[in-house]
Amino acid sequence: MLRLTFGDQPARDRTLDGIRAIHRRVNGRLRQAVGPFPAGTYYSAEDPDLVLWVHVTLVESLVRVYDALVFPLDAGARDAYTAETRGLALELGARDRDVPATWEALEACVAATRQSGVIAVGPDARSLAEAVLRPPLSSVIWPITRINRAVSIGMLPEDVRAQYGFQWTSRHDRRLARTCRFLAAGRRRTPRAVAWWAAARR
Repeated sequence: MLRLTFGDQPARDRTLDGIRAIHRRVNGRLRQAVGPFPAGTYYSAEDPDLVLWVHVTLVESLVRVYDALVFPLDAGARDAYTAETRGLALELGARDRDVPATWEALEACVAATRQSGVIAVGPDARSLAEAVLRPPLSSVIWPITRINRAVSIGMLPEDVRAQYGFQWTSRHDRRLARTCRFLAAGRRRTPRAVAWWAAARR
């Protein structure tokens, strides 16, 4: 993401080529039924619909986390960010007519996809989630792991969180709010030389 955001054109091109190479390797058929998709359904990371879904959820998540941990973006900044990120989705294979250019359109795209019933969590997704939320050495870096888990699970839509089997109560809501306040306060007190990536400072 740093190379795509701040890199020169050769660095961007190399990064995009690397992502496309990964996408070419990610394909197959579902081993069992998941949601509306029967066993044997073909999938590919190069599918324009899947590229679009990854794009819109990434943009939405980044904005939500920025709102919670740095400061809330106004409507103009949200629209500008949404428009600026369109090119990346197109370069990775999304269809031009599908990629939102405004924040309102992006939110509508996410809502429509979720309401369609195609977002479903299967066993493979649950296994991947645990690998992400409990990485190697998580017991050593437990404060970071705990924060990552609280924010990642807490920001999931309630129905998706339930499909993953994550338990969530009002106590977890309060813990998430405290965690976000703590992180936001720390971010405000951190000098730019530490808080910003070197590429962003340049």
